[in-house]
Amino acid sequence: MNPTKTDLDAFDAVVWDLDGTLVHLAVDWDEVADEVIETFDGHGVDADGMDLWAMLDLADEEGIRDEVEAIIADHEHEGARESERLPHADALGANGAAEGVCSLNCEDACNVALDAHDLSEHVDAVVGRDSVATRKPDPKPLLETIDRIGADKESTVFVGDSLTDEKAADRAGVEFRYVGGRPSSLG
Repeated sequence: MNPTKTDLDAFDAVVWDLDGTLVHLAVDWDEVADEVIETFDGHGVDADGMDLWAMLDLADEEGIRDEVEAIIADHEHEGARESERLPHADALGANGAAEGVCSLNCEDACNVALDAHDLSEHVDAVVGRDSVATRKPDPKPLLETIDRIGADKESTVFVGDSLTDEKAADRAGVEFRYVGGRPSSLG
């Protein structure tokens, strides 16, 4: 279901995904993956054919998470500064609900993007992939966001653009709405 202001008014709290939902980060994810693969190559580790999220898991196993995270975060920060505001960002702050952001992007880049589009004043909490020990679709980041905004999951809706967002909401027992009415990506 595509969220409308009326639909969101039915909830006491709204948690938003960031990239693809509120803004579009100007990040070439293929370039990021190539740089991360080069880092793995430099450590004698084969990461060819893996997606970026699998590479993060491998980086943990190989003890190079900080290096890999720094590469991704650098791209995200730049992409956040150059990001495009999406139409659903106009719904932030529209219904007086507690609002948060739960993202696969690093927390600091989320804040940069929110600041770049004057959205920070409407957001009570931001949880990125580096804010808690797990990342979406694990439910913990979403539940942490709900906790930080002082809401309960029964009266919260999570709005996102991907199957990963929908899975996180389902696993957390939280209502979910797609922007655009359907997933924009499989991730």
